[in-house]
Amino acid sequence: MNDITKMLIQSTTKIMKDVCTKELVNEAENGQWAAALWEILAESGMLTVACPEELEGTGGSYADAYQILRLAGKYSAPIPLAETYMGNWLLADLGVGTSNEPLAILVNKNKPFQLRRDQEGWIVSGKAQSVPWARDAKQLLVLGETESGAVLAIVNAVGAELSHGRNIAGEPRDTVILDAIRVENRRVFSVDARQVQERLLHTGALCRSVMMAGALERILELAVTYSKERTQFGQPIHRFQAVQHHLASLAGEIAAAETAAQYAVDASEKGSATTAIAMAKIRINEAAGIVAPIAHQLHGAIGFTHEHVLHQSTRRVLAWRDDWGTETEWSGKLAEQLMQLEDNGLWPFLTV
Repeated sequence: MNDITKMLIQSTTKIMKDVCTKELVNEAENGQWAAALWEILAESGMLTVACPEELEGTGGSYADAYQILRLAGKYSAPIPLAETYMGNWLLADLGVGTSNEPLAILVNKNKPFQLRRDQEGWIVSGKAQSVPWARDAKQLLVLGETESGAVLAIVNAVGAELSHGRNIAGEPRDTVILDAIRVENRRVFSVDARQVQERLLHTGALCRSVMMAGALERILELAVTYSKERTQFGQPIHRFQAVQHHLASLAGEIAAAETAAQYAVDASEKGSATTAIAMAKIRINEAAGIVAPIAHQLHGAIGFTHEHVLHQSTRRVLAWRDDWGTETEWSGKLAEQLMQLEDNGLWPFLTV
């Protein structure tokens, strides 16, 4: 880790501690946009990390962006940071200027969005469900089809019809309908649909993996702190052997999750990271299912109340398990890779 990355982590940590408070997260879950947090991240240049400066980005590496996302996950930041990163990275791939505005990505594999040309540009129609943070997005990146092939269209969110929904963490997951929305020619780009879908899947899974790793780290910190403060029979409960066993289980799961996330980030910096991302999402999903109930057991009744902050992290790790592929789905992808290995290929596959 270089000095610039260390400074970035320190700056992001300070912002999250100062601005991303329990009250802000609760207000966001009640429908209030976290404008203060978004604005300070924009002013700090943290919304366009890993985008070239010539495209109005901040520069830096994808690893820097994943460090920011880890901290966003740790402090339950109620903003579409991962979605905006992914959108900006797609725009940068197309040579389009990046944005400090919230972005949402619309993809429907079963019934793709349809675009037809007229004299004034393009008209886009279609529907996508469970779109993260669609209600707060200013621009929608729509993967669709035309008569001549796949395209990515940048659509103004103002004309979209929204049906609000939420995941168990209280984060927006909306249905978006585009009913004959007009788009200018200069905002529609030819793409390889399969390539874009694969990029979104792997990048999305890695974003969620590092965010979950951050949230799991926070859960461990809360459990350790509470076990030292809570007394029973005249002594802190962390001195009881049963509690120590629980804490050890938490520490082991979270260490494995953090290692898997970092390995996937490192692999993505070196090139193809398909296997590493699959393994990370599987392992971190499994850790989330183990850590959340143990943490609530350690906290007792207080951990189940809305007044305590524990639920802000546990509900997120459980909700994010389903984002960009469950452990079952990623296990299936790994199994497909295993079935295609040549003779004597298993050991290198497992130890690379």
